[in-house]
Amino acid sequence: MSQIKHRKLVLGAYLSYGTGHHAASWRHPDAQADGAQNIGHYVDLARTAERGLFDFMFLSDTPSVFNDDRDGYGSRVVVLEPMTLLSALAMHTTHLGLVATASTTYKEPYNMAREFASLDLISGGRAGWNMVTSSKSDAAYNFGLGAHPDHGDRYRRASEFFDVVTGLWDSWDDEAFARDKEGGVFYDPARRHVLGHKGEFFDVRGELNISRPPQGYPLIVQAGSSEDGRELAARTAEVVFTAQSDLASAQEFYRDLKERLPKYPRLNPDLLVLPGLCPFVGATDAEAQQRFEELQGLIHPRLGVSMLSDLVGGFDLSSYDVDGPLPGLPPSNGNQSRRKLIEQMAEGLTIRELYQRLTVARGHVVMIGSYRTVAEQMAEWLTTRAADGFNIMPPHLPGGLTEFVEHVVPELQRLGVYKDAYQPGTLRTKLGLARPGSRYSEEG
Repeated sequence: MSQIKHRKLVLGAYLSYGTGHHAASWRHPDAQADGAQNIGHYVDLARTAERGLFDFMFLSDTPSVFNDDRDGYGSRVVVLEPMTLLSALAMHTTHLGLVATASTTYKEPYNMAREFASLDLISGGRAGWNMVTSSKSDAAYNFGLGAHPDHGDRYRRASEFFDVVTGLWDSWDDEAFARDKEGGVFYDPARRHVLGHKGEFFDVRGELNISRPPQGYPLIVQAGSSEDGRELAARTAEVVFTAQSDLASAQEFYRDLKERLPKYPRLNPDLLVLPGLCPFVGATDAEAQQRFEELQGLIHPRLGVSMLSDLVGGFDLSSYDVDGPLPGLPPSNGNQSRRKLIEQMAEGLTIRELYQRLTVARGHVVMIGSYRTVAEQMAEWLTTRAADGFNIMPPHLPGGLTEFVEHVVPELQRLGVYKDAYQPGTLRTKLGLARPGSRYSEEG
């Protein structure tokens, strides 16, 4: 079994919303306001990320409209479908990993396995699947359901879903396709395998009608931080994306998650923990703070309250005094870990103060400072075992990504915590992760 060899920061470029992660990013003077559906803009972003030696580009997704705004102030209502977008970007990049979010609650394993195997083939081994159960309850109404499935049911389904998808990726051995024109043999029937899965949630025969992916399995990413999410990550994930708002909580999450790993048979005994990071940078600390305050001033109050309502599980806060405390909240079937983080953060804050903090990066860590200051803070998180890297969330695009690449990346390299060049090979190889053997082969 492989150990992760790196002691350098792993960086993802979290570029889902086109204009940036700050709630008011689309209003920034330099923002591409239609960026979420502008393919030329995304090609430029992907090339910039690759110039900065980012390990992968990360796209979140939900199978419903983001209902953190219904009054017309928020921009996160229309986006490109991630698998389509990443397949296009594969043609414009060489090294950049391509990680897409896909829901185990609102997709079927067979379709999912086909899509990610295709992306891995198209990209030459650069695909990654961010496995989520979906926290947005409105998705249920788009798939003929009367309610969002319970949290525990979603995670049991996700665990079985993972087993089915990986089984389908093993439908064909690596050497199954001889394509021998002279002998007339296209494939070896002995290297073709029927899954024949029957479980609590799925009855899937197989085989998959696409060959085994170049990476064996695309990179497995997981983004849940609840108790159920941590257990699923410990069993299945190779990279974990998490929201941690400070160093101490990140260190606790890092330790807790990695202590769970020995309970499970894992291809790679370690995994990579990547908190989301929204960096506000400038030539000086003062310039970075000024840029932060300028964007904060563009948040419309009704958008702030609406976003906070969505983040706490869809509880409408519009009738409460914005300068009063967060009220007691009813139980939610949405994102449990994010809800807990918000309730902890809310102590001593008004609703206005809370949404001003949360709409910056929705509970992820925010670093404000000079290029050197932010690089040093990132290095501290690495060396104190709070993170193996970060999923970088530029506050606005394209400028927030470009400035990070041109100024923060060189500082990280001078500190010796970031690579100077890409290693050859697939996304797995670049990250120091083993390639899974087929369950039907001797090495599997």
